Amino acid sequence: MELETIAHRLAELGHPARLETFRLLVRAGHGGLPVKDIQAHLGIPQSTLSHHLAHLMAAGLISQTREGRVLRCRVEFGAIKEVLDFLLRDCCAGVGIPAGIATSLPG
Repeated sequence: MELETIAHRLAELGHPARLETFRLLVRAGHGGLPVKDIQAHLGIPQSTLSHHLAHLMAAGLISQTREGRVLRCRVEFGAIKEVLDFLLRDCCAGVGIPAGIATSLPG
């Protein structure tokens, strides 16, 4: 299950508009940004932004809260930490040689 979750999160970040949105929210920090501010920063139509925000929320990368008439988006920092931890988990651990692969050097 973990592999599929991480792959889904990475796939959603693979779209330029979603990656740009996510990075903007990372820069905003834990307080996040109202949707109208995200739209102003990125200069994309509201309907397009809503579509991309829905994808990021479905992947668990961001959350939204309503504050009166304001819809605020925040990064789920725990989710992106899970992605980074997964990617770096086996860093520098070495790679074994699969069975059936010749190990002698030519010559």
